[in-house]
Amino acid sequence: MIEVEVKFRGFDGIEEKLLSAGFEFLEEKLEEDIYFSSPVRDFSKTDEALRVRRESNSGKAKLTYKGRKMDPLTKTREELTVEVSDCENMKAILEKLGFEAVATVRKRRKVYRMGDVLACVDEVEGLGKFVELEVDVETSKDAIARARERVSEIALSLGLGKLEDSITLSYLEMVLSRNR
Repeated sequence: MIEVEVKFRGFDGIEEKLLSAGFEFLEEKLEEDIYFSSPVRDFSKTDEALRVRRESNSGKAKLTYKGRKMDPLTKTREELTVEVSDCENMKAILEKLGFEAVATVRKRRKVYRMGDVLACVDEVEGLGKFVELEVDVETSKDAIARARERVSEIALSLGLGKLEDSITLSYLEMVLSRNR
């Protein structure tokens, strides 16, 4: 599955704009993302990521692989996710295999949906407020292009900005650069 995603700085009133644009509020949750380095390649050089996400409201955990970004204006990339029943054991397995936890990102996330578009309003610890718009699509170039155009139009209509104004850094990259 390919995730077409754009991220912008959030602002006061964005949640009201989402609702008036037709987005439906789904849930609010706390997420803790633990990112791992690989013992066989440097993810910072290959533009990949491996994380374990713990969700406080459900107690669930997910293991996610993110492939390299597919274009310079968005955060479009392959994303593979599996649910994990035991977060601590998943982390222990990765560590036994030589993966090392390199950073943790904590955020309060409010999730909205309009059709196939997901909007997440994130308050990220130490970084501030952001809005992500995303659509999951199959791997065809046409589907990716249509999804990219769709999130671009929605971002403009919400007053977030043009695609060229979007933030292409991941929260992990932002946290690591802040900590340097």
